[in-house]
Amino acid sequence: MTQHNHVVEEKPPLIWLNVAIFSLTALVAIIGVPVYGWFHGYGWEHLIWFLVTYSFCNLSITAGYHRLWSHKAYQAHAWVRVIFAIGGAFALQNSALHWSSDHRPHHKFVDNNEKDPYSAKRGFWYSHIGWMLRNYNQDRYSDYSNCRDLQKDKVVMWQHKYYVPLAIVTNVGIPLLLGVIYGDIVGMLLVVGVLRLVLSHHSTFFINSLAHIWGSQPYTTKNTARDNGILAIFTFGEGYHNFHHIFEGDYRNGVRWWQYDPTKWLIKLMSICGLASHLRVTPNFRIEKARALAKLNQAKDKLQERPNCQYIVSRLQAEYDQLVTNMGDYYEMKKQLLENKKQKLTKKYELSVAKLECQQMKRRLQEQKMRWNELVAQYA
Repeated sequence: MTQHNHVVEEKPPLIWLNVAIFSLTALVAIIGVPVYGWFHGYGWEHLIWFLVTYSFCNLSITAGYHRLWSHKAYQAHAWVRVIFAIGGAFALQNSALHWSSDHRPHHKFVDNNEKDPYSAKRGFWYSHIGWMLRNYNQDRYSDYSNCRDLQKDKVVMWQHKYYVPLAIVTNVGIPLLLGVIYGDIVGMLLVVGVLRLVLSHHSTFFINSLAHIWGSQPYTTKNTARDNGILAIFTFGEGYHNFHHIFEGDYRNGVRWWQYDPTKWLIKLMSICGLASHLRVTPNFRIEKARALAKLNQAKDKLQERPNCQYIVSRLQAEYDQLVTNMGDYYEMKKQLLENKKQKLTKKYELSVAKLECQQMKRRLQEQKMRWNELVAQYA
């Protein structure tokens, strides 16, 4: 009799606290919230405070945990950091130190199944929530060595030390207080406590999962990250994930003025009010170059399916090289013009001539971009 030995991969042990929190809160949100609403009803106060607390939690994650602490995209006043630390505990997504120590390897080793803590290539369930249900990363948190800079931040370390009491006080205390004020403790616990928590959790988790599956790749095709305007609505601007993965240090995710990114607007507003500084912005030349390269790579990938495509690939490459050269010349000229205007070292007549030349170069560049877009559209 032949015996077949099957090697079964052992999964890490379950983290029962996480399993309990995610399961129980989801059940209460799906069953308890609508049942209570059917029998007792909800008022405008429930909706208003749900929106206020939901926004507070999510912005504490996006503007605080993510862009401030994980990526150092700007610097913030101490009181702003304290508010974000409290909001992060309210969001119940672990301490800022722990959260950042997860997120930095995700960028450094994106899509690497061994080193990316929530690699999208391990499937939707794993990247969305599965990685938090089992102890896949038990060796990752011994010393937080990838966050030594954050260990020098007194607010981060205060929140890390007192994370559990902060989480309990905010998640239980705030809904209870609102319940006492409005005379509906159960209703506020359900809406502001549980429903807010579940939606805050999963809207954040969708960036790790859905934003690596659904959307476009206008800036890079080297990883699975996608830009998705619909996700941006529910995630306070984090849906522009393709841009973020190539320019992670930029304080903006929605780089276009019309893209919905309230986190970007909040950071900019704080800088105007003197509560934030050193906002990091990616130069336009690098952004435009990345967009052109992404289109080139997409066209090349499509052309691989065609026979005798080497001539077209060579033509596309030559057009791309010329476009990048002209973009570099234009942005250098624009930079020099602004510098001369700022220092007032150039004569007014010479300055007007330089400005006219810059405008003419901009028009030529725009025409070249249109030709480039039409050309790659034939193949991408």
